[in-house]
Amino acid sequence: MDQITPVSAHPELTHPKPGIVGAAVYAKGRKVKELEGIADAKKWTTKPGHVVWIGLFEPSDDLLHEIQQQFDLHPLAIEDAHKAHQRPKLEQYGKALFVVARTAQLIDGRIAFGETHMFVGPRYVVTVRHGASSSYRAVRERAESCPTTLANGEDFILYSVLDFIVDEYAPVLDQIRTEVEALEDSLLKRTLSSHQIERLYLLRRDLLRLRDAAAPLAEVCHRIEHAEVVQIDPEMQPLFRDVTDHIHRVKEDINSLREVLAFAFEASLMLGQAQQTDVTRRLAAWAAILAVPTALAGIYGMNFDNMPELKWHYGYFAVLCVIGSICAGLYWRFRRNGWI
Repeated sequence: MDQITPVSAHPELTHPKPGIVGAAVYAKGRKVKELEGIADAKKWTTKPGHVVWIGLFEPSDDLLHEIQQQFDLHPLAIEDAHKAHQRPKLEQYGKALFVVARTAQLIDGRIAFGETHMFVGPRYVVTVRHGASSSYRAVRERAESCPTTLANGEDFILYSVLDFIVDEYAPVLDQIRTEVEALEDSLLKRTLSSHQIERLYLLRRDLLRLRDAAAPLAEVCHRIEHAEVVQIDPEMQPLFRDVTDHIHRVKEDINSLREVLAFAFEASLMLGQAQQTDVTRRLAAWAAILAVPTALAGIYGMNFDNMPELKWHYGYFAVLCVIGSICAGLYWRFRRNGWI
């Protein structure tokens, strides 16, 4: 058996080969070699107790083809990994698994989505990232800091990446929840503006897209957990069950936020309608009051010679008093009913 010589961990910076963000060989949970390329990756997978972990970011066609040749990956899986417009899924090609997961980040107030494709086979894991996604350097460093768990090989690496992807949904939801609470507070003080109502709609649509991205991962983890695909170490199955629980919690948070946004939208509409009704009521009340002097002035403004009280000395003052009394009475009545 080859002697294991641990290699000290260091942060992933710029890999010599474009498209590769990390490539290392592990044995018994400890790093034994940092790969500068992937030309000799296959030979390490033939050694018992070793596992190769390669991370790619938006790789070129040539690099994906090289990965395919190294690990004998299925052409359909490679084609999917290149297109990066896949629904979360799990497919099995012989002894290898192809897993697709959607990632999410909040960029400029909108949820941006990316994809991570994982090839998992005997003694190797290849992750391919596209679009908006946090670096998996933290996942690698955390795994390397605990050799006991990393010794579980590709099963633990697959779990670690899936768990990290699901955990990254939480900061997105927290930021949206903060904004939703601010919109609720604003709604209690005044009617939402057209810009705020548009923001409500965009948030609801983004949350729906996030739910569509996260929900299928529960089925992926369920299939892994229940050994419907390549046999997973029984000790690792509870970990995938934990990821499934996290996904269900994310779905519940998304649904609750969507309900809050729906209630806020409906409340904004109701408040707007209430204000319109109040304005209409006030205008109607003042119109009724102003109708009195308008009617009387119109009657006495007609050019007829024989009109009652037309020659009366106090007629003008009497008409003013009648107008004032009726208007005051209407004002008091409307005021009492809350119309003014």
